[in-house]
Amino acid sequence: MSEYETIAVEIDSRGVAWLTLNRPEKKNALSARMMDDLSSFARMVEAAEDIRVVVIAGAGGTFCAGGDLDWMKTQIGADREGRMAEARRLASMLKALNEMPVPLIGRLEGAALGGGVGMASICDIAVAANDCRFGFTETRLGIIPATISPYVLARTGEGMARRVFMSARIFSADEAVSLNIVASSVDAGALDKAIEAEILPYLSLPRGAVARAKRLARSLGPPINDEVINATVHQLADAWETEEAIEGIAAFLEKRKPRWAQ
Repeated sequence: MSEYETIAVEIDSRGVAWLTLNRPEKKNALSARMMDDLSSFARMVEAAEDIRVVVIAGAGGTFCAGGDLDWMKTQIGADREGRMAEARRLASMLKALNEMPVPLIGRLEGAALGGGVGMASICDIAVAANDCRFGFTETRLGIIPATISPYVLARTGEGMARRVFMSARIFSADEAVSLNIVASSVDAGALDKAIEAEILPYLSLPRGAVARAKRLARSLGPPINDEVINATVHQLADAWETEEAIEGIAAFLEKRKPRWAQ
């Protein structure tokens, strides 16, 4: 069952929705269309009382490589209002998935980079193949991991985030476990079994109680409200207007080192 362009959705007989980011040729990078499809999916789950668990994964062996290149190119020529609108598109999608009234379980393999780490951070629990790679790569481009930051900080805490948030270095699944981005890392061949173990407890629980418990946990954690989201949108727009962003993105598109690289 799927009526989306960039994601695939299958709902099994147990009420488990298998959500697949389905742009393998782009390493499941987040395009504007994918963000809209994911927001639409989240609204569907809100109303679908037969869905008890959602598992999110990526097609083609990669979870999510971050922002789509074509989507980023549109930001270069956009004005501030246009850039803020696109940042809000991403922020709205993350908020919608984060607030779904069912458990969201992440099945991570290949890579989770930039916005892909943000997607992992909105999962209630994420399990990664032990060869999965992670990284907040935004600063390589002269921009910042702004819209994903509330969810990352809620997951890792400030101190842990600062280990990896600014350096753009790639880190392992084991380090992602130590940072609390994922709950565990397993051999790739054991990933499906590990995901099934996370699904099973919810199949014997009432959806309403699970939803209320999730809402309670969110209400007691760091606030992720309109004020916080607006602040991240403005900071991202500010970053896009810097000379560093102009140079960093130009260098990326031209496949060369930016001026500051050693």
